[in-house]
Amino acid sequence: MSGHSKWATIKHKKGAADAKRGRIFTRLIKEITIAARMGGGNVDFNPRLRSAVQEAKANNMPAANIERAIKKGTGELEGTVIEEATYEGYGPGGVAIMVEAITDSKNRTASEFRKLFSKFGGNMGEVGCVGWMFQSKGAIHVEKKDGVTEDRIMEVALDAGIQDIQDEDETFLVTCDPPALAAVKEALEKAGMAVSSAKVEKIPQNTVQVKGKEAEQVIRLAEALEDHDDVQNVFANFDIDPADMPPAEQ
Repeated sequence: MSGHSKWATIKHKKGAADAKRGRIFTRLIKEITIAARMGGGNVDFNPRLRSAVQEAKANNMPAANIERAIKKGTGELEGTVIEEATYEGYGPGGVAIMVEAITDSKNRTASEFRKLFSKFGGNMGEVGCVGWMFQSKGAIHVEKKDGVTEDRIMEVALDAGIQDIQDEDETFLVTCDPPALAAVKEALEKAGMAVSSAKVEKIPQNTVQVKGKEAEQVIRLAEALEDHDDVQNVFANFDIDPADMPPAEQ
């Protein structure tokens, strides 16, 4: 919707800021570890691990940190046992929220998330309560520079499996089926386009517009969840007018 911002757009900008602060390292190390544990430590045969390692390198993570995270996942190094967990609930205004986490204690993490939902006017529900509102899609953010247009993106990557292109202010959000993610990303980069992120995300099938106090509360809730050490991804289906955006916290 013209003149409005979805959580996907806000989150992408926040992610860039977090990367500059180094906060992204913790999440990437967990993702590399869990990916190696589930699919092995060879990036050639483990697409999830390959994607995580590529993102880590793009964010200038030292090779030693990457190797150590992989070895923890494969069991070559001792470390705390961590596992994936999904938490779901509702924010102010009936906004659906899904949280993907990697934790060493599902009960502790659930308790902390429940407090955050409550603090910002939401409530955490059972797994599955909002999951049906989202679809897993490959999500690629292409920077708007060097003459990049929707038509040009479609021209170079349609055959690779593009399903949709959305104008997201500073980037184009290109979506595809998850198996086509690597092929679409490769096609875009071969054409000289700058890809700022490429990963599988939960895309909402529809959005809820929030305003005023509800808009501020839902933004604060989503950001608080994003800032939690156990969180890998937060997905939400709200749509907000930029005028209702709360000031950024320093």
